[in-house]
Amino acid sequence: VLAAVPAAVVVVWSVWAAAVLLVVPVAVALFFRDPERTSPVDPSLVLAPADGKVMHAGPASGPHGPAGEWLQVIIFLSPLDVHINRAPVGGTVTSVSYRPGSFRPAYHHDAAANERSEMWIDHGGVTVVVRQIVGMLARRVVCRLTPGQTIAAGERIGLMKFGSRMDVFLPMTATLTV
Repeated sequence: VLAAVPAAVVVVWSVWAAAVLLVVPVAVALFFRDPERTSPVDPSLVLAPADGKVMHAGPASGPHGPAGEWLQVIIFLSPLDVHINRAPVGGTVTSVSYRPGSFRPAYHHDAAANERSEMWIDHGGVTVVVRQIVGMLARRVVCRLTPGQTIAAGERIGLMKFGSRMDVFLPMTATLTV
């Protein structure tokens, strides 16, 4: 009877290990999915750069925004959302920067101090600022833009890994419709 105990433990452990070895790759594949999207062709629109929940749409607040007065849209991406980021507008990339920072939860109001990439886009003479901000789980952003590059609205611009947020800063003259 005692000889059967180790065999039973091995069988139970093997079932759990097999389940984990099956679930983890499926979860990672779902997380990094990259569905095709068709963007509207109206150049007056500003598209959402990421899937997720809009947490704020209105005047920018706090000390972490670009200098000046802006409207800000904050989108929180849960681990279940698509994490490929897309250009909210077409235009010419004028600046790309990386800033190290903390790793607070991306849905927290202090997440603007987290590690991030920031892209400035000249959209026909109007500046739009886009930020990829890491969260507690997301410890890495991938920005695929370079200064001088011309991009189209909806074009892939990078990705964030495992829960994060996107901020878009627009001129005060923009009309927000979320």
